[in-house]
Amino acid sequence: MRWALDRGLLVQDLYRYSAAHMPLEVALALRGPDWSAPFDPVPPSVQLISVTEAEVERESAAAATAFAAQAATVLSVCSASPPARLKSGGVGARELARVRKGSQAPDDVVRIVLETAYAAGLLGYDSDRVAPTEAYDVWAEQEPSEQFAVLSRAWWSLALTPSLARDEIDKALPALAGAPPCSGSLQARHGLLAAAARIPAGQGAEDATGLGQLVAWYRPLAGPTLHGGFPYFEVVREAELLGVLARGALSRVGAALLANDADGLAAACRQLLPKAASTARIGADLTAVVTGIPTAQLAALLDDVADRETSGTASVWRFTPASVRRALDAGHTPGTITADLTAVAARDLPQPLAFLIADTARTHGRVRIAPAACVIHGAEPALLAELAAHRALRGLGLRLLAPTVLLSRSALEPALAALRAEGYAAVAETADGTVRVGKVRARRAPGPASTPVPGSVPGSVPTTVPGSVPTTSPGSVPAPRGSDGAGAIRSSGVRAAGASTTVEPSVLAGRLLDAPAEAPLPDPFGSGIVYESDTAEIVDGYAKLLSYSDVRQLAHALNTGTAITVDYVAASGIRTVRTLSNLVLNPPFLEAWCHMRDAERVFTLSRIHGIMPA
Repeated sequence: MRWALDRGLLVQDLYRYSAAHMPLEVALALRGPDWSAPFDPVPPSVQLISVTEAEVERESAAAATAFAAQAATVLSVCSASPPARLKSGGVGARELARVRKGSQAPDDVVRIVLETAYAAGLLGYDSDRVAPTEAYDVWAEQEPSEQFAVLSRAWWSLALTPSLARDEIDKALPALAGAPPCSGSLQARHGLLAAAARIPAGQGAEDATGLGQLVAWYRPLAGPTLHGGFPYFEVVREAELLGVLARGALSRVGAALLANDADGLAAACRQLLPKAASTARIGADLTAVVTGIPTAQLAALLDDVADRETSGTASVWRFTPASVRRALDAGHTPGTITADLTAVAARDLPQPLAFLIADTARTHGRVRIAPAACVIHGAEPALLAELAAHRALRGLGLRLLAPTVLLSRSALEPALAALRAEGYAAVAETADGTVRVGKVRARRAPGPASTPVPGSVPGSVPTTVPGSVPTTSPGSVPAPRGSDGAGAIRSSGVRAAGASTTVEPSVLAGRLLDAPAEAPLPDPFGSGIVYESDTAEIVDGYAKLLSYSDVRQLAHALNTGTAITVDYVAASGIRTVRTLSNLVLNPPFLEAWCHMRDAERVFTLSRIHGIMPA
């Protein structure tokens, strides 16, 4: 691209650093005078098979039911623990993996649910989290058919491809990143359903991915995304996951979306999706199985007292001591757990589950842990009871644990001061239980440096007589403070015996002559090193995470054209180590040839965490 820009074959957009356009004259000249745009008046042929309407509706119902169940689970996980947002925006790979693990849903379903729920107003940004809104509480109480209708309408109007996990350079894409609207995604989705609607009745595509060729013919400007050689693979896959396409044919849900018929969509969803299940089959193997989509109350109860193992058209929970203990920690009692499970069980509770609840409750809370900043104790129970009831000491948060032991929410020093202010002669203890001694050693400043007394033994500590003038040899000049008689600086108050500290005047003169004639430039970092070039100053203004030595190394590589290795964190949060060459500084970006990708790449200077030699 840089070669073409230098020769005028591409034109750079000054307002978008990565946009480069080819002039029409250049494009026509490259193709030659005999070139004409490709045109095929006949749409491509797709291999068709015979399918009945009942087969299409059955498969569409299964897909829509599974998606609705997984969507309810994904949003339930987001409600219990809202995903964190990346600093650059969106939900990164780590949070997506956590939601995927908690909901037992595949990655493309999780991405579709997050994008459609956000578009439908069920999710919103809450500071650095993506949390459900109040509309989600209303949505969660609805029947599965109504829930699915809301999400399918949002999917039909999305101006993006929600299941697209990687971009054209195979870089991971976050969900809910706030990408600009893409009309090509809408064109591809509408073109897919329009192409499927043209298939004769009683027939369907043998391979649904072949419908992407029809989309490319009916919507040539939609901008196809290739996956394994199939155009619009993600769009076709999304339509199959939502039951819009089934057996390569358009379902009733897809026909209602294509016609923008809200009433027809609601009727189709009611016919395809079953009502929410309010009962569970609890077995002696300590599992609870719900066939279909559980109601919000049933799912919340089972999530409280059991661990979800699978979700979809049939969901399975397993009871364990840890899950029952979690319910007891949340405020449930053994009686309420048994009563609630009995109310939703299709039959009587099995005996192993009753034993599990009773055994877990028997050991629950036998040992308790209380928060305390300090402990107050004494030998007189009446005195401790008086302290606990004292009005002026309420701020300490005193709690009587035993007749002679009090817990306080206040730290030791404020508690000690408060007790003494009320006339109680309290004493403090150390960590090992002994009484802390309050005597403070008097502070003393270091004495002035002194010259050695004549006649002192070499190697001994120099001494002076208080109030006397330091003694020097006749005719000598008193040595400066902190130096010995020869003019050399002492490193301590003890002088080494036999050490020669004389410096020749010629050596000192040589040092003065070698000193620079001018004072150095101001040091911005206080490290004694200044900017070596304008490049270093520019790099330092944008690469805020680099140390000054790394800034100098990067500036040297830019000025000399040498290769370097960088520690880089992408917008998705993925950390990689890249070897770069052909560096070009384009603040706030660094353009270079990436050896790992074997292609030109653009790096943000503020995301570079370290510099190493190549």
